[in-house]
Amino acid sequence: MSVPVSWWYLLLVAAVAGERLAELEVSKRNLAWSLSRGGREFGHGHYPVMVGLHTGLLVACVLEQAAGHRPFLPGLGWVMLALVLAAQALRWWCIATLGPRWNTLVVVVPGLPLVTGGPYRFLRHPNYVAVVIEGAALPLVHTAWITAIAFTVLNAALLRTRINVENIALAG
Repeated sequence: MSVPVSWWYLLLVAAVAGERLAELEVSKRNLAWSLSRGGREFGHGHYPVMVGLHTGLLVACVLEQAAGHRPFLPGLGWVMLALVLAAQALRWWCIATLGPRWNTLVVVVPGLPLVTGGPYRFLRHPNYVAVVIEGAALPLVHTAWITAIAFTVLNAALLRTRINVENIALAG
């Protein structure tokens, strides 16, 4: 039972990696749009750390599951899978709501009003809710609890910086 599930888990992590690559393509296109309208980037220094942390999450999920012989526990795994899917839906709702203004970088186009529709009606930074949920849930789909804890702690420190940068950029 654990061998087929581990292959399915590998496919799930690969699908999340593919989704991340799709995000980068959207981000690249949106960056060009923003820059052509006078967009200004803020806080680039933390971006490589963010990329490394998110890449590390995907690698660590697979490594911990394989090396740690982490089982799939249906009561936990199915709930965590549902949370991973919900996080993806929330992330793409954010991307759709922001349209060409969405980016993996912090880029502000002067003169544009703050977005208050979609998930931004409820939260100032809903995309980070998706990141937090996914960062805990994806590893726990296959009980990779060390990865879930490590990512959550490291991501909390990173998000503190990232959200501060965004708040300053949006207030400017």
